[in-house]
Amino acid sequence: MPKPTSRPPRSEKGINRRRTAPEYPPGSARHLSSKGKPGDYWLFGIHAARAALLNPKRKKMRLVATRNAAAKLADAIDISGLSPEILEARKFPAALDPSSVHQGVAMEVKPLTWGRIDQVCAPQASSLGVVLLDQITDPHNVGAILRTSEAFGICAAIAPHRHSAPESSGLAKSACGALERLPYLRERNLSEAMIELQNMGYFLIGLSEDSQTTLRDALSHQSANGPVGLVFGAEGRGLRMRTSQCCDCLARIETAKEFGTLNVSNAVAVSLYAASSRRSASFPKIHSG
Repeated sequence: MPKPTSRPPRSEKGINRRRTAPEYPPGSARHLSSKGKPGDYWLFGIHAARAALLNPKRKKMRLVATRNAAAKLADAIDISGLSPEILEARKFPAALDPSSVHQGVAMEVKPLTWGRIDQVCAPQASSLGVVLLDQITDPHNVGAILRTSEAFGICAAIAPHRHSAPESSGLAKSACGALERLPYLRERNLSEAMIELQNMGYFLIGLSEDSQTTLRDALSHQSANGPVGLVFGAEGRGLRMRTSQCCDCLARIETAKEFGTLNVSNAVAVSLYAASSRRSASFPKIHSG
């Protein structure tokens, strides 16, 4: 029997149709987020937008706001030179991130570029040190960590480029403006970044609940005014083996015996307070006459 010269027609279900990009109504949240180049994103919220408008290092493409939000940001808008697109409150798109509220303002931006570790993290008397984040992917945790780190005088937060939270609307909102002021460096190899910091004089302490050494004791082995790097792992998994090996020592936060582990953003806050308190205690007190 001769072979058929052509294949039998496939059913409608089996046809491979070329997909086209969906069209979204102008002004909708999906329409707004569909614009821009890869890597660009929308940040939102009054505090995040104000900090970004005032940051000369931030490349800003588009600002949409209600009249009320634009009035609150008038000074920052004037400084930035970016003209807002005014939308009616009842027509303003829903929050661009389902877990946050836009507060009537959203801005399309490019990710920040801070520079190299040796430029950003050069030891200085005014800085407590650095925070290193090993595979912490929750943007809300990272945003909270940036906010706390800024409060305690940390000069940078450092994370691996892969398996870490990238810049995003949720991270910027949680950081409440700190993302614009505190360098957030995502390095190709975290262990290589740690070695570079040690060569610059940093004493690196990895936080591990299994360590027999307390954070207080670990800090006592570091020069009182020398730069310190506190290294934190993801909740549950902790520090990776290579990350642990690159630390100068491992330490645990002292807690009540029956207590479990702290949320990583809380662990960062407690650790930075301990490091900051020890450093403050090393300076002589001045008594007034």
